[in-house]
Amino acid sequence: MAIREIPADEHNSGQILDWLLPGDPAIRWQTLRDLEGVDPSVVESERARIAVEGWGAGLLALQQPDGLWAGGLYSPKWISTTYTMLLLRRCGLSPDNEQARASCRLLLDRGFYRDGGINYFQSFKHSETCVTGMILSILAHFRIDDKRVGRLALHLLEQQMPDGGWNCESYKGATHSSLHTTISVLEGLWEYERSRIKNPAKPVRDDQQSFIREIQEAQAKGREFLLQHRLFRSHRSGEIIDARMTRLSFPPRWRYDVLRALDYFQQCGAEADDRVEDAVELVIKKRRPDGRWPLQNRHPGRSHFEMEKVGQPSRWNTLRALRVLRWYRGLH
Repeated sequence: MAIREIPADEHNSGQILDWLLPGDPAIRWQTLRDLEGVDPSVVESERARIAVEGWGAGLLALQQPDGLWAGGLYSPKWISTTYTMLLLRRCGLSPDNEQARASCRLLLDRGFYRDGGINYFQSFKHSETCVTGMILSILAHFRIDDKRVGRLALHLLEQQMPDGGWNCESYKGATHSSLHTTISVLEGLWEYERSRIKNPAKPVRDDQQSFIREIQEAQAKGREFLLQHRLFRSHRSGEIIDARMTRLSFPPRWRYDVLRALDYFQQCGAEADDRVEDAVELVIKKRRPDGRWPLQNRHPGRSHFEMEKVGQPSRWNTLRALRVLRWYRGLH
């Protein structure tokens, strides 16, 4: 059966919602927003609980008095300040949370580099593109009102490669973009675009509207780069680039995977394109008979605590897969 002929998912309004809603506040508020479409005031009330219970509260409780996690800005993986803040962003912690905002200022003050990007590495004489994209997504999400945040976005525009994507190895001579780097940059630019539309304070350039259009155009080119690869295939041979990209992981950390890419496409409201069909079909095939999606993989490294078990049904992956399918079916 062609993807476009698949009927609406009966699990969307049935037992799967009943399973998602008792989950962590990070899951519950996004389920209410993305799958149930309840009143925004109810959504925000649920979202506020992230800071006081469940995973979000657990992460905030581990913050050190100096504003860092695990004593580091970027390392150790995955318990440093960067990766903890990335997870808090994915949980949807309120942009007004002062604990998170204090850490944002540390990430910016200690990482902003003379070329306009982020560099936490003494051995580097240039900013790291992937890290800059991740940090921009954090700072923009938490609405940090600092002109340097816009400078990060401008730096990423300057780093875009001729094929439309980004590659942190470009300084070493790489001529083809990386899916890993590209998705981190796209998420960062999307968060910046969204935050600047809501709060246009302190623009990096006088022509802020023109700058936002450039960011939108850069994202369109970046999505085209992903589409040329059908989100996970070689543009030359059609073979799968890396099998790890087809596994349902959470949190994604810096790594690219199909569901992460599709979730970005639905978040930014990307238009219909037949080249996402392979990726959508891949996600559909991973759904279990009970209508849920599993956690198939966890990226090696340290974690603050276990949110879900590999091999077991995953609320994170089920939530993300369902909202991707809702977006996809809405296009056809």
